[in-house]
Amino acid sequence: MKNLWDINNVKRLLAQNGLTLSKTLGQNFLTDPEVCPRMAKLSGAREEAGVLEIGPGIGVLTRELAKTAGKVVTVELDRRLLSLLSDTLGDLDNVTVIQGDVLKLDLPELIRENFPPEMPVLVCANLPYYITSPVIMLLLESKLPFESITVMVQKEAAQRLCARVGSRQAGAVTVAVDYYARAEQLFDVPRESFLPSPKVDSSVMQLTVRQTPPIEVADEAGFFRMVKAAFSQRRKTAANGISAGTGLPKERIAAAIETAGFAADVRAETLTIEELARLYNSIAETGD
Repeated sequence: MKNLWDINNVKRLLAQNGLTLSKTLGQNFLTDPEVCPRMAKLSGAREEAGVLEIGPGIGVLTRELAKTAGKVVTVELDRRLLSLLSDTLGDLDNVTVIQGDVLKLDLPELIRENFPPEMPVLVCANLPYYITSPVIMLLLESKLPFESITVMVQKEAAQRLCARVGSRQAGAVTVAVDYYARAEQLFDVPRESFLPSPKVDSSVMQLTVRQTPPIEVADEAGFFRMVKAAFSQRRKTAANGISAGTGLPKERIAAAIETAGFAADVRAETLTIEELARLYNSIAETGD
């Protein structure tokens, strides 16, 4: 198999299969030979573990993962790429290609049918920018026993998702990620590493899935509703934002903020995840 990062080989493969890149599907193929081997190594792929990949493209990362992982299952949305993937991955007996939309597939069933029960499973993928947050949250909220999630995303998205909760870069999705995993930016990938080159740089990040959340809240769904409301209008105080976003009386929110030990004009973006949990539990208690 000729190398799949050589730009001329990529163009030749696409032409042979009558393919053009889809902007709608966010298709940008890697042409930097160092990125995928580095991703595969940092992902933790190994003989006794399986890997779930999302969006294989022409199979560059897939082949690297297959060198060390016991099993690789890769999900591709674009039916047009199936014949090309058959060419680029057909010689690998530990790779399974599944056509489908990962946001609509039954993930528990997919894991159950493709990986032995005792096999650790991790995720490694070059995610299309337009589905970054939905896919990451789907993987985390599924509460499937993934070891880690190593993904390449838009650099700005990685900075937001890996930000410290309580910093200006953090948002509601940062809190959600921190609840389920420990996030870390691993390395940046310049836009010139892709065909065609996107308008932004990328970054590889890793989420190490937590066995238990770092906080205790009265109700998980209620906590995330509060967080979403608190961050939806960042210029508002936490009292105004939470009240507007949840429909709870502002007086009740204000009383809970005081009980939790915060200033009346505190803003959600300044609070750590532990402080947000304290605030939510205080709100929950005032409703009893």
